[in-house]
Parts: sequence; C-alpha cells; structure tokens
Amino acid sequence: MPPAPLPTLDPALYDAAQNARAWPFEEARKLVARIEKSGKTEVLFETGYGPSGLPHIGTFGEVARTTMVRTAFRLLTRDQIKTRLLCFSDDMDGMRKIPENVPSREFLEPYLQMPLTAVPDPWSNEYTSFGEHNNAMLRRFLDTFGFNYEFASATEYYKAGKFDDVLLRAAERYDDIMGVMLPTLGAERQETYSIFLPISPISGRVLYVPMKEVDAKAGTVTFVGEDGRDTTVPVTGGHVKLQWKPDFGMRWAALGVDFEMFGKDHQTNAPIYDRICEILGGKAPEHYVYELFLDDQGQKISKSKGNGLTIDEWLTYASPESLGLFMFQKPRTAKRLYFDVIPRAVDEYYAFVASYQKQDEAARLENPAYHVHFGHPPAAEMPVTFSLLMNLVSAANADDASVLWGFISRYVPGATPENHPALDQLAKYAVRYFNDFVKPTKVFRAPTDKERAALQELADELAAFEGSNDADALQNLVYEVGKKHEFEPLRDWFTAIYQVLLGADQGPRFGSFIALYGVAETRRLITDALAGKLLAK
Repeated sequence: MPPAPLPTLDPALYDAAQNARAWPFEEARKLVARIEKSGKTEVLFETGYGPSGLPHIGTFGEVARTTMVRTAFRLLTRDQIKTRLLCFSDDMDGMRKIPENVPSREFLEPYLQMPLTAVPDPWSNEYTSFGEHNNAMLRRFLDTFGFNYEFASATEYYKAGKFDDVLLRAAERYDDIMGVMLPTLGAERQETYSIFLPISPISGRVLYVPMKEVDAKAGTVTFVGEDGRDTTVPVTGGHVKLQWKPDFGMRWAALGVDFEMFGKDHQTNAPIYDRICEILGGKAPEHYVYELFLDDQGQKISKSKGNGLTIDEWLTYASPESLGLFMFQKPRTAKRLYFDVIPRAVDEYYAFVASYQKQDEAARLENPAYHVHFGHPPAAEMPVTFSLLMNLVSAANADDASVLWGFISRYVPGATPENHPALDQLAKYAVRYFNDFVKPTKVFRAPTDKERAALQELADELAAFEGSNDADALQNLVYEVGKKHEFEPLRDWFTAIYQVLLGADQGPRFGSFIALYGVAETRRLITDALAGKLLAK
C-alpha cells in the first residue's frame, strides 16, 4: 500500500487562513517567516521513529500533529511552496536490550549491540531484519491512517553516503561538537565519550569506545577494536554512526529540516541539537514541544512500564478520528490518556463534524474537525451520541449491536446498519466499551422515599407520551417532575435517575435516552427499579 496522496486544499479558505488562530496556524506562521528569510522553495517536515519497538500512540500523535501544521502552512502560502514530510527511522541504533514481546529472547542474545537492521527478524522469515520488520510495521501503520509521507532509513542513508559530507564536516569540527557534548556528561562518561560510534569490522556491533585519533583530512577515526588492536575506519559509507544527540543535529543539517516536533522529555536537549546543527553548517529547524501523556494515576506514560493506552486499545473502542481529535486538543497540556477519556473524545468529534458544515470559512479553520481530517471533514451527522448508546446498552442488557438496532431504527426512521455504517460501528464500539469498562463498575441503589415518589410520578406521566420520540418534550417532562418534587438543586434529581435506573453517577440528557429506549421500556425500567429488581444486577 503506497502512502496516501497529498490532500487537495479549498482555495476559498486561503484568505480566512491568514487570520486563523488555531495552534497549527500559529506554528505554521513561524515557518512562513523562516522561508521568507531563507528564500527556500521547499519545506521539509520531519518526524523520528525508534524501531526498537513497534509504532505506538505517540508515533501517531507526532505524525498527525506534524501533518496538521503542514496543512496550515499550505493554506497560509496558498499551496505555492512544496512541502514534504519525512518519517525517519533510527534503525542503525544498536539493540541495547531484548524486547519483551519477541518469541525467543535466547535467539536474539547473540545480536545485542548489533544495528537493528543487522538483527534477524525474530517473528518471521518475511523480513531480512528486526529493523526492517518494524519499519514495515511503521509504514503499514502510517498508511492505514492515510498519511502522506516519505519513509527514510538511517541505515540506508548512512550506507548510501547521504550523510557523508556532513560526517566529514563532523570530523573537521570534532572538537567543537565535543565542546558542546562534554559539559552535559558526568566525569566518568567524559573519559570515554566520542560523538562517533564505529561499527566493528569484526562483529558488526555498534561500539561505544573512545577515539584514539580523529583524522579530519583523511576522514577516518582510530580506536581500539574488539581484538585489542588499533582499528581505523572511514567516517563515511556507514562505517560509523553518531551518538543520538549529535545525530539529531547532524540529520537536521544534512537534510535541511525545517520543522520537527518532539516531546517535553527532549526539551532540555533541544539547544544541544540546535548548536550541533549550526556547527555542521545547518540552520536549526523550528520546534514544537508537546506535553507527555499521563496514565490513570497521573504518572507519565512509559513504554517500558506499559502503563498507558495503546493505539490498538483505543481503536478497539473508538474511531481513529476521535484519537485524532484527542491529539489536536491542547497538545501543550499534560493529559490523561486512559480508557475513560474515550467517550468524551468520540462525542466531541461528532459534534465538531456536525457543526463544520454550518460554519463560515473563518470558523471552519478553528474547528478541530478541519485539522483532524487535514482539510476534508466528512459531511456527516451522528443522530445518537456514544454516551447515549452506552446507556442503551445498559438498559437493554445488550451484548451485541444488533440488539441496539431495534431501538435505533425506531428513533432514526429508515436507518439501518447498511445505510448508516458509521452509526453501526459506533454501536459496536459502545457495546464493547460498556461491557469492558462500565458494566464492571456499575452500582445500582435503592431510591429514597422522595425519589421513589418522583420516579413513580414520572412513570405515570410518561403514559401520555406513549410512542413519542420527541426528546425535548420528554426532557421537559423530566424537568417538571423534578421541580414539582422540589429537588434543589435540580441536578440531584438527575443524579438520582442515573444512579437508580442506570447504575451510574451521570449520563446523557434523559429525555434523549427515553426517546431512544422507548417510553414503554423506560416505564418498565422505572417499575423494575422501584421493585428492587435492578439491585440484583
């Protein structure tokens, strides 16, 4: 599957873009100013990927957000300046430890410290190496989400000589770069540190050894090899790679990168990357530093801890577009990335999509739906919210979306799974999410005497609405019953409804729930609750 083509833009939005305030436009304006000064005719966006592990939710976020800035830049420049997005894989890094998810750890032990593209594929015979396998997973991952990008392999770039000119310059300016790096290291590390990591001619391993000599004129480095003898190799042609911090700056200088975003954990190193880039004759790119995600306990998510939400887990319960919205919103605010953020993200996504078609050009560019879809939001309106569907799952004891369609087709006349596949998918997501996360935590309670009287009156009054799916009229009735029974504040009345009837502390507009579930069914639900039958659930 080749990468998706670059999306077209609507020229009608060009003028409105000049005053747009959404964060991708703010970042894109910095690039416009950069290009105006440099006179470049092409802008290069870059994202980095470490193939020691599989692509993850942070990979998605970085590429999605970078694409949002790229789209904004294209609008601001009326699509007159060529843009490229390079997804760069650091696949020449040595395998420092054996991943937990491989079939046989013993099989990989002889390959520790080998470049990832020199480590055999432990999963299949389909790929020539561990690195190639994970690179293929990255490309498939990006293609699935429809990103327009170019893939780059560090191994290929080093071996093909694409970095040779800058690597020779690094040898010439070795002392300058070491002068940047050494103050950032401890005394013991300073004794053995070198920006160059030679690839052993004997074993093929990435060697962390001090340099005995750096010969800028010859373009070589000399070190004590694995056999105890002085070994000299060229800095070109893939015989060495750079330590990861110098590698950042070298790559920016060699490729002419204009924009790269990274997580807050890189923020303190950014001046190092920038300075090395400048020493090597480049201009440091524009940066965007985003906040890291937090788990359900407020701790930073770590791949090694596995305490976060994986992209597969999100996509089990919600659409890629809802994840795109989560990535768009407040990227510089630390946010909890856990299962309980999914329902809100889903409902907000559909609300933004629905409002987009009714907005003028200026408002559309502030709408997250525009950025999530890189300029092409669908003309879709979801007639039922995710949260409402989950309450329907609860009331109907549904284990399958087909059960929900008996209610949905009555609420949305003419709707079927075939002619409304997005709604059908949302119903399936709701069933999965409810049964995995909501049902185990539901706690029904008995009503107080005051609540019992109010619920009984609500059931009696609903008899006059039999067959109605007028959500507003039904909501007004619920309000009036609550007021009559003097619930102060009125929120206490709705909390009682959710806790007694649905086993939850909060929920959607109850009038909408009645319209979807049915008046007769809601009356039976109230009767069962008052008889104590729900307490056994």
